[in-house]
Amino acid sequence: MPEIEEVLPKYLQISRDIRSRIERGELGPGAEVPSERELAASWRVARPTAARALNELRQQGIVESRRGSGTYVVDRSALPAARERGDRGRQYGSAHSENESVTVLEAGVVDGPVWVRKELAVSVGGSVLVRKRLVSNDSGVSELATSWFDAALAEIAPRLLDAERLAGGTVGYLESVTDRRVSYARDRMSARLATTDERRHFDLARPAAVLVYQLTLHEADDAVLQFDEVVYPPDRWEFQQEYSASS
Repeated sequence: MPEIEEVLPKYLQISRDIRSRIERGELGPGAEVPSERELAASWRVARPTAARALNELRQQGIVESRRGSGTYVVDRSALPAARERGDRGRQYGSAHSENESVTVLEAGVVDGPVWVRKELAVSVGGSVLVRKRLVSNDSGVSELATSWFDAALAEIAPRLLDAERLAGGTVGYLESVTDRRVSYARDRMSARLATTDERRHFDLARPAAVLVYQLTLHEADDAVLQFDEVVYPPDRWEFQQEYSASS
């Protein structure tokens, strides 16, 4: 029977355990995960705590609920490429594939937009560290990616300020030079009109819409280690997903 640790909130321990089972392949794409009732019984917690654990996984895009059926593991192959970069970096030493070219457009400490400081929980007037990259492949420019960090990391992880690619990606580098680790992630997706800078990089006419994918990487204590925003041009929007339509 699973045992509750005192270090993390109970709901996070439960969600991390389920996520570990998914990552180990014990629960594959489309597999049903334990219900609130089953989790409450096996972990000896109240139903609201079990419900919060499942909701945490839903917010991370790891599982999805089907009305009147249950909660199931999401097929990650249908998700945007940005979410896969971290895992690819840790496994192969590079966050990008061999046919992709990465140009670092900006790397430094800046004031940063208000909404970025809020995401990173940086105080008003505080600085943030930014890394902005343009990713291209044989078909042209595929994405404009910006990573934001607390400026305090500049001294601990100085290579974040280098205008060159980091082997293994920024997360792999941060985890190698600090004692900080990514515990879970949250993402969201939206569409909006492209900015002047985005239209220039993607060679788009005005007006033009872009797809925006945001990924927030959290430590176990909920602190944000890294906040990413990846912008895709109109011809890179297609993310396909198949699922059962049965009730």
